[in-house]
Amino acid sequence: MEKGFARTAPALSFAMQEYYEYLLVVHPAADVYAQLMQEKQYFFETYKEKVAIKTKPHITVANFMAKEAMEDTIIRYMHRILSMQKNFTVTLNNFSGFPPHTVYARVLDHQPFKHLAAMLAPVDHYVKGNGCPPAKFITHPHVSIARRLKPDVYDKAMFEFSQRTFFASFNVEEMVLLKRQHQFDKCRQVNVFKLLLTSPSFPLLKERDTFA
Repeated sequence: MEKGFARTAPALSFAMQEYYEYLLVVHPAADVYAQLMQEKQYFFETYKEKVAIKTKPHITVANFMAKEAMEDTIIRYMHRILSMQKNFTVTLNNFSGFPPHTVYARVLDHQPFKHLAAMLAPVDHYVKGNGCPPAKFITHPHVSIARRLKPDVYDKAMFEFSQRTFFASFNVEEMVLLKRQHQFDKCRQVNVFKLLLTSPSFPLLKERDTFA
């Protein structure tokens, strides 16, 4: 069972009880995960913000609302798309923030995530075609250290963390689909999608490709 993922969907959507929120995420490798947890623990000890240690290190790729009856089709779409996408390296370098509420570890290269967003367009078309809100694809990938901070705490933390150094890299070989029923629910793992580990002998999926 997965837990500790930050809220990403509008609370209004959760009022529709037949809908679940789905999140497609990347988990850092074990050694990088441990490094990030050290930073989150330091943040908690310094600023007494429990959210820093309650949320676990991850990069959100996409999130969307869907009915549970749509889950099998969504998994099939994602499997066909992600199984033809090459694995890639994520490099984290130092810290930045989203004023006035979030301190995060910076992802240097956003391009792999932008590419994934383009490739996952059929999922967005599918959920919208079934009366669900549009999917949200992350345009600024990052790993949150602490979020939902009060402005004064953010200012103090950002002043310090902007001077701290952090560097780590890990290879992304899989992505995890999670779901939860409401904003206070724990995220549960739905499926794990393996990426392509070697150069394929067939063309990678193109944006124009469609799904039945």
